[in-house]
Order: sequence, then structure tokens, then C-alpha cells
Amino acid sequence: MHVADGVRLQKVLAQAGVGSRRKCEELIAEGHVEVDGVLVTELGVRVDPATAAIHVDGLRVQLDASKITLVLNKPLGVVSTMSDPDGRPTIADLVKDRSERLFHVGRLDTDSEGLLLLTNDGELANRLAHPKYEIPKTYLVTVEGGEFYPRHAKELQSGVELDDGVARMDKVRVVDSVPGVTMLEVVLHEGRNRIVRRMLAEVGFPVIRLVRTRMGPIPLGDLKAGRTRVLGRTELGTLMRAVDM
Repeated sequence: MHVADGVRLQKVLAQAGVGSRRKCEELIAEGHVEVDGVLVTELGVRVDPATAAIHVDGLRVQLDASKITLVLNKPLGVVSTMSDPDGRPTIADLVKDRSERLFHVGRLDTDSEGLLLLTNDGELANRLAHPKYEIPKTYLVTVEGGEFYPRHAKELQSGVELDDGVARMDKVRVVDSVPGVTMLEVVLHEGRNRIVRRMLAEVGFPVIRLVRTRMGPIPLGDLKAGRTRVLGRTELGTLMRAVDM
């Protein structure tokens, strides 16, 4: 952990935006800081910012200022790729002002909207995409059909048989309804192609509109369609914790 020719821990924390040098010294002395899984309370510790895993109050601190993670509100009709041979609008068109080489995490169908994560942190992107860490995703879904009864929610949560196996939703909640149309909030870990649409169609409620509103701890919030925002330090820390970083 301690690197003789490294950088003082409080300086590394301050440069990462945790707070002033004095504030970071207080955090260390009061037992809020771990380096490589070891609690540090002395101010003389030096670390290598390139290799150290530093957590403050259990949240990982991103030490590499070149790493960035964005939330994008993908509009209807935009393809979830960085290029498209058919010339359709893509995610890349929405982030062309960014110089970083960004990866998109997960997909949304062209006819779906909402939250996508974009990052140039390869390890974070890989973990978010890995089945081991399948973080829950929340959708606001408008469906057509008859009245949506509690038995329909129970069926979706207990398991629906699809062509590629059984799929289950974690939560299903009716948000609003008028005759013939129901708005649902659904949560699931599943990452299979068009899984929400296929499950709802299977129980008799074809999807009219689908918007992803949350991935793990990250909400879409009031971000306008086609716009992005950079994750702040705390949000990024909670996302990294969700995938054991």
C-alpha cells in the first residue's frame, strides 16, 4: 500500500476532487479512507495514484482525471451504436463534442428511449456489461390492452416462458391507467434483447412506449432527450460499488 516515492494520500484525494487538502487530512485522521482495502488514519502515507484503489466512506474515488462517465437520454429513433452503415442517427451524433473514445453500456432499441451510460473506463464498462454484476434497470412502460390486474404483475414476476427461456421481472407497479392504456414501472436484471417488450406482449400487453429511467443507482432525472451529463464523484462511486470496484 505505502509507496515510498508515491504521492501523499491527502494530495491525491484533493486532486480527485474529494475536498481541500485540509478536509482530506481530516477525513484520513477520522478513519474515512481506505487504500487497497486497508483503513488509513495516518497522514504520512504515500500512494501510487495509477494503481491504488482508494475508497472514502466505502465509495471508490476515481483518481484518473482522463476517465469520464456520462448519462445520455437517448431519443426515439437513435440507434444504440457509435456508427451505422445505413446512415441512421447514432449515439455518436449526440456526443460529437466529446474528445474521449466512449463505450456505451448496454443497449436500447431504436424505438426505445431513456438512460444509457457512456464511459471511456474500460474496466467499468466491462463490469457493467458482465452477467455477474447484472445491475437492476428500471423502465417506465406504456402498454395497450385490457385492464392490468395484480395477477398480470404476479405472472411477470414469477416467470414468463419465452423462446429463449424463462424471464422474470423484479418489480411491476401500475403508475397510471385509462381504459385501454396502462403505464407501468418495471424493474429487472435481464439483459436479453427486447426483453421488456417480449415479456409484456406474452402476457397480452403490447408496448406502446418504453423509457429506461434508471440503471442501478443512476437515475435519468430531468435530463432532456438528446442531452448528456457527467456523473459526479458520489454518483460514480455508487456505480463503481454496484459492480465491486
